[in-house]
Amino acid sequence: MALADLERVERNAAGIGTALGILKQRFGARMQTGQSVREQHAHTTTYIPNQAPDAVIFPESTEEVVEIVRVCAEHRVPVIPFGVGTSLEGHTNAPGGGVSLDMTNMNRVIRVDAEDLDCVVEPGITREALNEYLRDTGLFFPIDPGANATIGGMASTRASGTNAVRYGTMRDNVMALTVVMADGKVVTTAKRAKKSSAGYDLTRLFVGAEGTLGVITQVTLRLQGIPQAISGGVCPFPSVEAACEAVIATIQMGIPVARIELVNQLMMRGMINYSKLDYPESPCLFLEFHGSEAGVKEQAEMFGEIADEYGGGPFMWTTNAEERAKLWKARHDAYWASMSLRPGAQGISTDVCVPISGLAECIAATEIDIAENGLIGPIVGHVGDGNFHVALLLDAKDPKEVEAAEAFIARLNMRAIAMDGTCTGEHGIGQGKMAFLERELGAGVDVMRTIKKALDPDNIMNPGKIMPSHRH
Repeated sequence: MALADLERVERNAAGIGTALGILKQRFGARMQTGQSVREQHAHTTTYIPNQAPDAVIFPESTEEVVEIVRVCAEHRVPVIPFGVGTSLEGHTNAPGGGVSLDMTNMNRVIRVDAEDLDCVVEPGITREALNEYLRDTGLFFPIDPGANATIGGMASTRASGTNAVRYGTMRDNVMALTVVMADGKVVTTAKRAKKSSAGYDLTRLFVGAEGTLGVITQVTLRLQGIPQAISGGVCPFPSVEAACEAVIATIQMGIPVARIELVNQLMMRGMINYSKLDYPESPCLFLEFHGSEAGVKEQAEMFGEIADEYGGGPFMWTTNAEERAKLWKARHDAYWASMSLRPGAQGISTDVCVPISGLAECIAATEIDIAENGLIGPIVGHVGDGNFHVALLLDAKDPKEVEAAEAFIARLNMRAIAMDGTCTGEHGIGQGKMAFLERELGAGVDVMRTIKKALDPDNIMNPGKIMPSHRH
């Protein structure tokens, strides 16, 4: 993807220069303008070109974010929120320059209400740090996108991950937000009540907005009790189709599976090599069940019977914490495992999501597409909700390989949309999938433009992301 393919954002050089002078006086060493720091805060994990901001500022409070945004608003300077940079679709790039707000210093747990099963945190805390803090309370935050992302970034991209089939996505687990708007006004989107029918659902407007409507500075999260017992394991299948049929049967049976992940044969080869797993080199489902000791045993046994009906098994499951940790470490290391399949290549991860009834068909067609076009692209998926990822391995310096990869991703996106699915289940739109959002939602994107224009009339909040300025 060349710079010419990205949404153009006019650079306001005079305004940027004036704003940076004011902000440097105020924030001193907490404003960095070195090239390496600026490039680290732009997008670097795919072939989308790096578009660095002009400065990186490290705020420490909502009040400081308000100061920064007001200066930027006055001089029409872009503001790009930044967590830890694990996003995959160019979300943190600065196509018109501007200021990157690195939120990592805003990483405090403000309050935990154990009786109400919720907490309030700042956006810079990571999910692993939050769960470490919560451990002694008997509670945990269940959303697990794999990467140790920040809560603010997870809210902004509407992240989900391996636990979504039971616990939902960030959309379901964010109860309220504090947001600094484009004019510096501070808005709280909701109270802590478990439900409300009071007006528009502002919380969900900002969850998934990718920083294009405002800067999140506090997040109220729904928590869960740590399960009494957990069982988990791996089950091989003769084909992807058989594995998907077993998933559908498991969901339809009402078995309360917490995680159900598909790994295709090629990805399993990489995981066996990288993580030294002792499992067959075939399509496999990785599963986990949460509940009582008797409950998780019964659920594992029921799934084993379902797997057998579809030619799968044996289902190798355990309640041993160390063995389960090794299993899920291998699953979370799937990206690095895929790299072992083509040493020296760059991994480009993309995702789509379809209704689970069409999952087997979509994955099978995708595997054929990969093979027919001479690509290497192992597949792994959160198949309990129809979401899967392809990790393309390519030489990003070879224009022909990049072109082939982009063409494949386009076909994959359109295949999912044609099946009444989505071009992204959890990665977000960013810059990389803007062209497909209009194909997916049509006139709905015009409604988004209207909201964007109303809340951010000068287009300073993470411009050049999600939707083109005008319908193509």
